[in-house]
Amino acid sequence: MTEGRVLKGVEFARTDGPAARPLLLDLYLPEPDENGAGIRPGTGETLRPAIVHFHGGGWRVGTRSSLGPVADGFGLSPFEVLTEAGFVVASADYRLSAEAHYPAQLHDAQAAVRWLRNNAAGYGVDPNRIYAWGDSAGGHLASLVGLIGGDSPVAAVAAWYPPTDLFRMGEQALPNAVARATDPASREEQLIGAVLAEEPQKAAAASPVTYVRPGAPPFLLVHGTADRFVPAAQSETLAAELEKAGADVELLLLDGADHMWSLPDGSPAAAEKALAATVSFFRRQAGVP
Repeated sequence: MTEGRVLKGVEFARTDGPAARPLLLDLYLPEPDENGAGIRPGTGETLRPAIVHFHGGGWRVGTRSSLGPVADGFGLSPFEVLTEAGFVVASADYRLSAEAHYPAQLHDAQAAVRWLRNNAAGYGVDPNRIYAWGDSAGGHLASLVGLIGGDSPVAAVAAWYPPTDLFRMGEQALPNAVARATDPASREEQLIGAVLAEEPQKAAAASPVTYVRPGAPPFLLVHGTADRFVPAAQSETLAAELEKAGADVELLLLDGADHMWSLPDGSPAAAEKALAATVSFFRRQAGVP
């Protein structure tokens, strides 16, 4: 893909208040191809499916161009892989917890989806085939966007190692966990601006499991069994609740993988499996070959 097919720093919303600033996204556009990936099934019309991505970083750090330092180091170029598969990809910023507490992050994520839907025609996007994807904190936001719906619905969600139940996250941590949600001033407590145990309502309001419902969009949850930051039980919990609600959910657990797909041997094998599963999932949802 050529550099000219990436539109960087597109403003999709502005924050409120005296320190108002733009929220930006990068838009990755596929090159024209001849394999039919951009054809809407049954119409012959060239409208492409699209994915809105939200980055990780514990809601404290991170940028829209990154999937985290370890995952980036594998050089898999996931945005480019998805555009080569025929998808438009919008990777969006959102306010971090030092700037605003939840639900500001959710509102920003929803605004990115709305922007893409409202501007779909200008970029050749099929508004009925807009999906959400995120890693870690971004997977949490993608899951919330998918489950809450409202005026920013998405047709499917893929989430890599997402926090899904903030109140139970600490008790589910592995014995060798690097970080626990119950640690003082944890990432999760910084997100909601409160101690989880003292504000269970806030913890629930920021947890995707709270919003599981019949009619939820299809989900792909991918998690490493050795994740020392977000326990794999978080994805297992959400998958179980989605199944109870009758939703279409796929749970892929990658044995021995830590956060950001780190493996003891340093190989990219887990990251490659996660990316391949994600591309396959979205292609099936979009109905493209």
